[in-house]
Order: sequence, then structure tokens, then C-alpha cells
Amino acid sequence: MMFLGKDPSLVFGVSRRLLLSFALIIPLSGFTSVENLFAPSADLWPRWERHDPNSTAKIDFSDWDGLLKRFVQVSSDGVNRVDYAAFRSGGKGALAKVIADLTALPISRYTRDEQLAYWINLYNAVTVQVILAHYPVESIRDIDISPGLFSDGPWDKELVSVEGEALSLNDIEHRILRPIWNDPRLHYAVNCASIGCPNLARDAYDGAEVGNRLDSAAKDYINDPRGVSVAGSKVTVSKIYDWFQEDFGGSTHSVLAHLKRYAAPALAERLDAIGDIEDTRYDWSLNDGTSPQG
Repeated sequence: MMFLGKDPSLVFGVSRRLLLSFALIIPLSGFTSVENLFAPSADLWPRWERHDPNSTAKIDFSDWDGLLKRFVQVSSDGVNRVDYAAFRSGGKGALAKVIADLTALPISRYTRDEQLAYWINLYNAVTVQVILAHYPVESIRDIDISPGLFSDGPWDKELVSVEGEALSLNDIEHRILRPIWNDPRLHYAVNCASIGCPNLARDAYDGAEVGNRLDSAAKDYINDPRGVSVAGSKVTVSKIYDWFQEDFGGSTHSVLAHLKRYAAPALAERLDAIGDIEDTRYDWSLNDGTSPQG
């Protein structure tokens, strides 16, 4: 789901001097950082709006579901970790078949709900495949396969083809998912193989239950310290709410309203009483199943 460089001074190849000049001339409100200025916008690719509202066809995600249940483990710290070493030795071929089968589908002929589950599952499967192809790595940001002089990470490299169109991970997230569905809960579903990211689910998304699954994913992340933490009168949130503040309403107030909607009662009460966000954080470490757990 992410895009930022190892060094904030090279976000999208922007030099430190230029980045700082933007910081000086563009006022930032609330907890918004300079990084927010360079986050990808939702830029619709119109051809992917095609769908068939009358279709009764269902996509079979059972093979992807089986791989998730086999290689994704629930850690005691609440992070779903992927056993990439075991996956690479015992599931790499099966994953390739899953992706080949999904990309061969005429996805424009399905309903919106089936398409939504499809794009989420495809994004996550391709992300795992990228990690397996370069494992071991400490972070997905170390996989510098995107094109361009200042390339960082895998997100801009065209990795799959669907209906004759070559697609990158950024295409799927920012040109298909975000602009078509316009749903902030999508950020809890697509996984960037990092500790700070919302969990990679152990169950494949399914068109019939996709709305409920997104609600559950939102609740899980917001009520985990990776999403929101409160210490005294200080509220710290994931950088996701900074990078994509526009998707959450565009202001500190709207982000807090979103958080309170899915927060447990005690957390919602504290957020309401404090009424502000002071800081953000994010852990780019790989969500590896062999990492220390605790």
C-alpha cells in the first residue's frame, strides 16, 4: 500500500531542498506532515469502471485462502506474520498459479463486490510474490525494482497483466481501488508486507462478505497500537492517516471521527476528550514469521 522512500528527502525523487521549500510555502494543518504532499492521489483509470451489475458469477478464491491459512500466522503481539521462508520453499508455485488464474479472469464482467474482493486479493497476492522473489529482505522498501532514476520499492513496476493491461501495485491501489470505491476502509485491506501496516488477513476476501470484512479490518487496526495509541493527553496514529488524510475526510476532525466510529468504547471516549492528534508513526520492518514475537 505504500510508496515512500527510505529517506524522506527522496520521496518520489524530490530533493531535500525542494521538499523543504514546499514545507515553507504550503501551510500544513493539524498533524499533516510534508510527506502528505507527495502521497499518490486517487487518479481514476476509467477503463476499470466497467462492470456487470446483473452478473451472478462468483470468483473462486479458495486457493489463495488456503495459502493464507497455511503461511500467515497470528503473533502474540497482534501482528499477522507471514512465514516467507516456508512459503518460498513450499508455496511459491501455488502462489504463481493463483495469480495466473486471477489475472486470466475477464474481471470487467463481474459485479462491483466481486471486483472489489478480486483487486484486494490480487494486490495482496502479488505483494507476497514480490517478497518471495527477493527474500530475505528487511523491508519491502529494499526491493528497488520500480522504474526511474529515484526508484524505491516495487510499487511502480508493472508486475501483472489483466485484460491486456499491464498493472503495477500502485495502479491497483491508486488508479482502481481508491478512485472507484472511494472507501477509506480499503487502507485496512491492502497489505504492504510491513509491521506497521494493517494485517494481511488469514482469509481471502469474498465478494459476498466484503463490506463486513472491511468493517472488521478497520476495527482491528484502529484498536491496535499500530493504528492508534493514547499516552496521557497525546494521541499518536499510523502515518496512513497522514499520507491519505484526503481519504479520511481531509482534516484532523474527520480523521478523529473515522477513528471513533470503529474504536472500542473506551478508546472512542479518550479520543473524544482529547480532540486532537499529536504525532504519527509507522514500522516498515518486514512482517516476517521468523521475526521475534512478543
